[in-house]
Parts: sequence; structure tokens; C-alpha cells
Amino acid sequence: MSMLLTYLLLPLSWLYAAVMAGRNWLYDTGRRSVGRVWPGPVLSVGNLRVGGTGKTPHVAWLVRELLRHGQQPAILSRGYGRRSRGFRLGNPQETAATFGDEPSQHYQDFAGAVPVAVCEDRQAGLNQLFAQPEVGTVVLDDAYQHRRVQPHFSVLLTEQQRPFYQDFVLPAGRLRESRSGAGRADVIIVTKCDPQLSSADQQEITRRIRRYARPAVPVLFSTYVYGAPVPVSGLGAGPGADIVLLTGIAQPGPLREHLEGAGYRIVHHARFADHHAFQPEEITRLAAQLQPGQVVLTTQKDAVRLLEPALAASVANLPVFYIPIDVCFLADGADRLRALLTPYFPPHAVV
Repeated sequence: MSMLLTYLLLPLSWLYAAVMAGRNWLYDTGRRSVGRVWPGPVLSVGNLRVGGTGKTPHVAWLVRELLRHGQQPAILSRGYGRRSRGFRLGNPQETAATFGDEPSQHYQDFAGAVPVAVCEDRQAGLNQLFAQPEVGTVVLDDAYQHRRVQPHFSVLLTEQQRPFYQDFVLPAGRLRESRSGAGRADVIIVTKCDPQLSSADQQEITRRIRRYARPAVPVLFSTYVYGAPVPVSGLGAGPGADIVLLTGIAQPGPLREHLEGAGYRIVHHARFADHHAFQPEEITRLAAQLQPGQVVLTTQKDAVRLLEPALAASVANLPVFYIPIDVCFLADGADRLRALLTPYFPPHAVV
């Protein structure tokens, strides 16, 4: 977006920010009811910005930590983009269309060992999950603006390349609310960082974030670690040097940089909007562009959408691999986050 257009849209952004500020004031002052009492801890992961900031891998990191410390967590998401409503609990019959791509990815990641549910009414979803005797903690995926639930611990994510303090509220920018919303966070994580981000740069980013965060709220830094390609479907050996990239995510740039840095040549990038519902004809066109020896590389979130029954015939003989992503914290960030989570670990936990 050009700076001229940004400035022209600023009055609308101020109006939207005022509406959101009024809404937050109603919740902050108790004039709108907030769910505060639950049988177990509720941890929230979210952002201020529209688009990908790395919520899915950070939710997975939190869940693995809870499991490692003897807790039985569950994941609750709205299930953005699903063609269903109400509470749904993950099971092998659910698809990305009925359950949402990110919840489907969580269900796949934890192989059913962690309950994953979707519900647009988070209070109702929490009630349903905590009704299951094995659930001790619930991690809310993308619930930072869902003020009807007050979590015990709130994680705010912001990208290094697109920090919230350099952005504007919609429509002039990409923020869902004003920068002051960072004041609700218990920890702020700067995501998708350069692994070599210097201490001086970290200090400068922290200084700028602290203008909006509560005093002493920790600011941590994380980066992505990419795994080896995992087959989704189709025939053929693993990827060679030339690949076709297929993405339907908000920010494919970091993945492109990783692939190019790893020696792949992206001969074609089929780029779609975030949460795009792939159509059989799109996959057929993609297959027609593949040359002998080439494969399709995609993200895990996109891969779960490629497994839709309607795409089965189109994808069956297409060599598709996804690139798994894990989170790695810079410096002592992981230990600092574990220390913040200690109150939510069972007292008998053995690490």
C-alpha cells in the first residue's frame, strides 16, 4: 500500500480504532461480562495484526511444554474458514472444510493425543472441553481480541519484519486494534526473527515494544526451524533442485527464503490467499506445469487442505511434500517462557 493511500485511509482507521477502544473499555470496566473462572488454566495465543504471525507453531510449542510437564492440554480455535458452526471436537472424519485448516493441523500434529476443538463461542467451547475429565489446561488459538474470555496467561505475537509498533489500524494498516492493545499481554514474542539477530537489535525492538506493553512484561524472540520435506501424496522420490511452490498462507516470504537458502530453485510459485480453499482445476493446472523430476512443496497448513475428499483425484498422483516448521527461541527465551508458565504446570510434574 502506498503512503499516499495510507494517509488517505487514516481517518477511517481512527474511527475503527475508536470503536475498538470503546469495546475494550466496556470489557475492562466490567460493563460487558467476561468469563474468568474455569476448572483449569486458560492460555491464549494471538496477535494484533491480521495475517500470519506464527500462531500455529507457537501454540504447538506451548502444548508440547504442557505435555512435557505432566499436564493434559487441549486446543480451542474458532476454526476460521470452516463450513460448519458450533462446537466440534477433532476426529479422523473431520476435514479442513468442516474443522478449519489450522485446527486440522494441530489434530494431525498430536495424532489425537491432545483434544482439539473448534467453536466460535469460546466460552461455550471452554465449557465443553473442561467437561472432559482428562483436560487440565486449554490453549486458545487466535483469541487475543476475544474479550468475552479472560485468560490466565496471554501471549502476544508480532513479526520482526512487520512489528505492530510500525503498523496502523485497519484499513490504513493491518492492525485489528490500536497498538495499546499490547498492554493486555503477559509476554510478547517477536517471531520469524533472523537467527543471527544481534543483541543490540533485540534491545532496540524491546525498547519500542515497551512503549505499549505493561512494565516488566518480558519480550522474547523466536525463529523458525524448518524440517525435511514430508510426503503428502503421489509418487516419486524426494525433491530435487527444481520445485514448484504452492502456498495459501498470509506470509510465504520466510518459506521462500528458506527454500532458496537450502539450494532449491523455485521454478513457479502458485500463491493464493490465506486459508484458500483449493479447487480441483487449480491442482490440475499446477500438475500440468510440473516437469519430469520436479515436485510440489507446500506448507503443512496447505497440505491439510489438499487432503480434502474433493481433491483426492487431483492430488493422488501429484508428488507433493510439505515443509514442517518448529519454533526455536533466541538466547534464553525458551527458559524464560518456561519460567512464566511454571504456575500452570501440575505441582507433581517431573521434567
